[in-house]
Amino acid sequence: MTGLHKVLKGVGALVLSLTASVAFAQQGAAPQPGSLPGIQSQNVLELKPEAAQQIERDAVQPANNAPVWREVNRDVEHYSAIKTPEAGVLIQSGGNDWRLFRNGVITVFGGWLLAIALAAVGMAYLIKGTIRLHDGASGKMILRFTAMERYAHWAMAITFVILAVTGIILLWGKYFLLPILGGDAYGPLAWLLKNVHNIVGPIFTISVVVFFVLYVKDNIPNGQDIQWLVSGGKGSSHRFNGGEKLWFWFGVTVLGLVVSASGWVLNSIVPGVDFFSRADMQLANVVHGVASILFMAMSVGHIYIGSIGMEGAFQGMKTGYVDENWGKEHHDLWYNDVKRGGDHRGRVGA
Repeated sequence: MTGLHKVLKGVGALVLSLTASVAFAQQGAAPQPGSLPGIQSQNVLELKPEAAQQIERDAVQPANNAPVWREVNRDVEHYSAIKTPEAGVLIQSGGNDWRLFRNGVITVFGGWLLAIALAAVGMAYLIKGTIRLHDGASGKMILRFTAMERYAHWAMAITFVILAVTGIILLWGKYFLLPILGGDAYGPLAWLLKNVHNIVGPIFTISVVVFFVLYVKDNIPNGQDIQWLVSGGKGSSHRFNGGEKLWFWFGVTVLGLVVSASGWVLNSIVPGVDFFSRADMQLANVVHGVASILFMAMSVGHIYIGSIGMEGAFQGMKTGYVDENWGKEHHDLWYNDVKRGGDHRGRVGA
């Protein structure tokens, strides 16, 4: 039986050899060592010119597959079994540019800008202290802000402070907080603050819109605002002076809306838009970061003047009333209009 088995095995090998020889002969080419009949090398990325270049390069540089990696490093979407947007983009090259800009330009220069703003108000307080009323308080109060106006202001102010604190920790926390808390504590804290930031953001947007509607009528720029700015805050003004109008239009309105719009993109809650690409999100992140830092830097001066920087200013937003001498010194035209029978806005018959 053993001899018969060897004979059958030899016959089988001979038949397979003859079959392969006939197949190769029909193809008009002899088989190469290690190759299989009817199989041709195919680039899985289906690159036509690049694949041809790679095949040619393999002959002289077998280990150099630079063309393939150059193609992989492009933002071109290739085949992926996962049918979601950008799933076929293996490497998004713009991500590295975004990371360098965020961690280099925004964090470094933005941090210095905030530091300079804080240092400036600190020096102003040390040099001048609180701006006092020249004639002191008269004890007679006049209405400056209604309850609705104050609620809108405080809603925007409180949400802004929450967003500022959480945003500062998310942007710079790894530099000053992570070494103190350690990764085990900082990680959950960052996750919590990120969600707080995302939830409070839309509320801030609503408060900005309401604030704009309530205050825009008294913030229309005029020639007196330019005189007030040129004089360094010593000119006459109506209900709001040139500095307050600059804060209203550029700070609250422009920067507030830019921060809100970019934040809504980052949260992916823009109505009617189901998907933002990674490039869109990176651009929104840069815009959000730059606008937020400018917003915070400007707010430092506003918060300072409205609190410890000027006597009687905080009382107006806290209770709605200011001392008559405060109105005379800081908003004389508005004060005169109110004393002539105008409402809290200085409008007669409004």
